[in-house]
Amino acid sequence: MNSKTPKSIAVIVAHPDDETLWAGGTILSHPYHKWFIVCLCRANDSERAPRFYNALKLLKAEGIMGNLDDGPDQHPLDEKELEDEILRLLPATHFDLILTHNSTGEYTRHRRHEEVNKAVLTLWHNGNISANELWTFAYEDGNKTYFPQSVESSDIVEILPEKIWLKKYAIITETYGFEKNSWEAETTPKSEAFWQFKDSHNAIL
Repeated sequence: MNSKTPKSIAVIVAHPDDETLWAGGTILSHPYHKWFIVCLCRANDSERAPRFYNALKLLKAEGIMGNLDDGPDQHPLDEKELEDEILRLLPATHFDLILTHNSTGEYTRHRRHEEVNKAVLTLWHNGNISANELWTFAYEDGNKTYFPQSVESSDIVEILPEKIWLKKYAIITETYGFEKNSWEAETTPKSEAFWQFKDSHNAIL
């Protein structure tokens, strides 16, 4: 990622703001890459959807939203439906890198994050989506005992420069409109971490 050679990178997340919370600093730090962000829920949300597209402008990224169920009951999604929606939204091209949720989510716990991880890894493993490598977000919250923070033992951990973090924080609080005492604002990580996979076999173990 430190190379300034432009790369094509897809970010596949469940919700508008996930791209910023878990990878916003990485995106902002590498504006020369070609970023495409897929958000699988809330396309029909009259409040969150416009904010997502405003966030894309600040992240200098392209992207698209789906409208999979994200109701408060969090009923399990049909796996085939989720995979098909990812394929519908994601450009049918080869990516240098894909970023997505971790198998355990980023905090305790969110079914949609876990489901998206499984679907993306399955599609990559089966050859339905093409990428040189895949990174999953690496955060944990000590079983809800603190706000999500980077897993220090993960493959990639980057402490964000203050200027980058402030831009990321502004997207969460100003663009998305979360209050400064909200969970999202309090969470906004100052370091970003990822588990790195160059082989889909290792990713699905």
